[in-house]
Amino acid sequence: MKRIAESELILNDDGSIFHLHITPDQLADKVILVGDPGRVKLAAGFFDSIECEVESREFRTTTGKYKGKRISVISTGIGTDNIDIVMNELDALVNVDLETRLPKKELKSLDIVRVGTSGSLQADIPIDSYLLSEKSIGFDGLLNFYEKRNEVSDIEFEQAFTTFVEWNELLTKPYVVDSSAELVKRIHSEETIKGVTISAPGFYGPQGRIIRLNTMDNGLNDKIAAFRHGAYKVTNYEMESSAIAGLSLLLGHHATTVCAIIANRANGTSSPDYKKTIIELLQYVLDRI
Repeated sequence: MKRIAESELILNDDGSIFHLHITPDQLADKVILVGDPGRVKLAAGFFDSIECEVESREFRTTTGKYKGKRISVISTGIGTDNIDIVMNELDALVNVDLETRLPKKELKSLDIVRVGTSGSLQADIPIDSYLLSEKSIGFDGLLNFYEKRNEVSDIEFEQAFTTFVEWNELLTKPYVVDSSAELVKRIHSEETIKGVTISAPGFYGPQGRIIRLNTMDNGLNDKIAAFRHGAYKVTNYEMESSAIAGLSLLLGHHATTVCAIIANRANGTSSPDYKKTIIELLQYVLDRI
């Protein structure tokens, strides 16, 4: 095993990991990721006890107990670039000896569930429903930087998708990854809808929103909504699930995403009170993680 250089894994003076600013003992094996730092407080409001609270940039962490389970809630900010930071640092906290800077011989798997908001691409998915991601499509390209990307990706799905939607060669090649089947089974109930989630590298153009700038393909969302691959159809847009699922597969963790559908892109509607839905979804995931 090769020692990890100080330049590659940066630690703070107190021994905490660089961006998250937490130490291994402050991280639980069950992790809920939220984009908005304010949602950490919402989730932790259900805790029976709080062990630690740490804040660094957009990354906030609260670890505590909920019905006997030790859980960490961590905010990531927006985008898969932040997920690259969060996932690698979470893995280092449990699978690297930070004193010797050597990977541990016995590796640990974390259970990671992202709770967020999302827009539906299918007209029949109700506002304020819970969308559980079985698969994620990354428009961000993050996983393409990592070795063994093809080994954890659904290549057949990728090829069928890019052919059907006439993917523009100037855009980053999409990747398709599965969520943890174990976690999907645990989180799923009659209250959730299973689907295929796109993670976009932006909120406007990359998700087909037009304000003053036209997109390269104004009909892309219609083609995406019409695409079918076996029993699968693309259900929703958000901005983080693909990187969480993909990096978890490469690193040996269990991950999935469940989002409150706060807008329906197909019929132009949005939730009148999505904050209430998010609070209810956070408690739902706390009960099942």
